[in-house]
Amino acid sequence: MRSAPRSSTGRRRTVLAATGLVAALALTATACNGSDDDKAGSQAGAGASQATDDGKVHIPDDIKDKLKKHGIDVDKWQNGGWKNWDRDKWLSEAKDFVNPVIQGLWKPERMKSAKEANKTLSTKDAAADQGVSDPEPQPVRAVAEKTPYHRNAAPVGKVFFDSPEGHMVCSGTVIKDVNHPGKSNLVWTAGHCVHAGKEGGWYRNIAFVPSYNDLGKPESELANATTSEVAPYGTWWADWASTSNEWIQGGSETGGAGAAYDYSVLHVKPESGAKSLEETVGAALDVDFSAPSATEVATMGAWGYPAAPPFNGLKMFKCLDRPGRLSLSSSLPTMYRIGCTMTGGSSGGGWFRVVNGKTELVSNTSIGPTNNTWLAGPQLGQEAQALYENMSKTYGGR
Repeated sequence: MRSAPRSSTGRRRTVLAATGLVAALALTATACNGSDDDKAGSQAGAGASQATDDGKVHIPDDIKDKLKKHGIDVDKWQNGGWKNWDRDKWLSEAKDFVNPVIQGLWKPERMKSAKEANKTLSTKDAAADQGVSDPEPQPVRAVAEKTPYHRNAAPVGKVFFDSPEGHMVCSGTVIKDVNHPGKSNLVWTAGHCVHAGKEGGWYRNIAFVPSYNDLGKPESELANATTSEVAPYGTWWADWASTSNEWIQGGSETGGAGAAYDYSVLHVKPESGAKSLEETVGAALDVDFSAPSATEVATMGAWGYPAAPPFNGLKMFKCLDRPGRLSLSSSLPTMYRIGCTMTGGSSGGGWFRVVNGKTELVSNTSIGPTNNTWLAGPQLGQEAQALYENMSKTYGGR
């Protein structure tokens, strides 16, 4: 979530009062399902491994077949075979997603060691079609969310995954499932948090942790923290993920042609337990697929866990600003842009606005400049809605 230094042009943008947005987002959770690393095994299901009485972990047959098809040694996968990022075996196509649960993999120390997932915006991209883009916004200082997070921003959490560069982290949001009201297992995040784009494939060991570090404790107090302290609602593994074909085919380390389609929906299941994600955290947000023009929206807010300096990824922050327009190309949808000082790690975090007194997700963090003065996110239109509906219909009931 980086780019070349911003241009010298820009105009001062007044930060609008947004008490309504903050109040509407204060969704109180009704349940808390903590889990420790030594608790019971994961639930069986699509894309998940099963813990059996003999203590061994067995990958379901459908996942075995998919891995074997690509020449991957199934028996070695759980014991570190997933670390093989050979380009010929790095699954890329949408249909090739696999993410078997490795019980207890995401321990507190491993979560803390995860690095921010950075996206960049090249100088060429930043200068493209400036006639359609609004002037660069004035920076808006990120403000720490109030604790406990489950009472003030319950749908927000962290997305962890492994890439060839190591343990990585993004942000995500629990969203409602239109076909499974009150029992959603869907999470919204960025495409670059699950798939490397045209030069790579699906990332691995993708998991979501809602209300990570719920009390916002400093690093010094998390040295010996248990999993239930840093993940009060447990760890939720993605048993399916969807992102846009535009991201898969055109996404790159500099955002590329896929930046305007840089979004993803995860279907998750608990590492232990049986309740849905929405039931467990007690909250979920609707997604607004109307792609409103930035000129029609008074205020948008971005939430996430920035991890690059001066932040460390342990606390949740937010920015609120009046959105402007950012056009990377006349052939691509215009993106939203707000002033915000959040850094890498906030990628994938939801952007919210209030519609008739109700908070809805309207975008997610995708790209931003190297000096961390603004963020940009995609408009969510028909393509995003189709991706969401397919996920809900095909995998929502699992």
